[in-house]
Amino acid sequence: AAEIRQLIIEKDAAVGGHLGPDLGIVELTIAYHYVFSAPTDKIVWDVSHQTYPHKMLTGRAYAWLDPEAYDKVTPYTNPDESPYDYYAIGHTSTSVSLATGMAKARDLLGGSEKIMAVIGDGSLTGGMAYEGLNNAAMEKGNLVIVVNDNQWSIDKNVGGLTTALAKLRASQGQDPENPFKAFGFDYRYVADGNDLESMIKAFQEIRDVDHPLVLHVNTLKGKGYEPAIRDEEGHHWVRPFNLTDDSPKAAPAAGPSAAQVAVNTVAEAI
Repeated sequence: AAEIRQLIIEKDAAVGGHLGPDLGIVELTIAYHYVFSAPTDKIVWDVSHQTYPHKMLTGRAYAWLDPEAYDKVTPYTNPDESPYDYYAIGHTSTSVSLATGMAKARDLLGGSEKIMAVIGDGSLTGGMAYEGLNNAAMEKGNLVIVVNDNQWSIDKNVGGLTTALAKLRASQGQDPENPFKAFGFDYRYVADGNDLESMIKAFQEIRDVDHPLVLHVNTLKGKGYEPAIRDEEGHHWVRPFNLTDDSPKAAPAAGPSAAQVAVNTVAEAI
């Protein structure tokens, strides 16, 4: 895990990329590949910008080990790149629906592979995620939805779901106001998703379930890099920076950003 984090930090410092999401999901990823038999068993990563550890563990570590190969691997899952990737995904809230379709196809074909979706608490606020949960809860076979709860999306999360997840974290998964149980899911909670033994044990316990299950995992965005823990929003995605002091390698561009122009245009139209 330490080696993976070091490579993520070094590459992002050199060329930029997603930082906090990948640092926070390292142990979960290692545990998955330790317990499950990919690529026969299928895992769908929501958004898939947090798959740097997954790519390293599935034959693509060269794209982090060798600076000359930094551009040889895409920043999202890509089935043209590896048999361990099943979709080219760069948008939010799609994983539950995709995994549900794969589980349905497996059952129709008489297969036995395990199907898992990994969705963050940020992506879980998207409407398509609820449609996916609505359908997934009715499946009859193995289907696991891992909620990677790091309390962030790109910005701080807000809303009713955020409140419900906070109650579950505070009660170690025991709060009666459990939206996943309300949907009809079996539910498990992991208090420290950055503890490798805890994640291995959790995956071993649910590997062979014969029904839909939500595994709610509390993780730390930016784990292993203190500046990313202090400033989660600023380190979700980064431009090249200096490893010595986390400072940007290039000065900010002169003039307003694209986001500022959009905000100002909307404000003027109101």
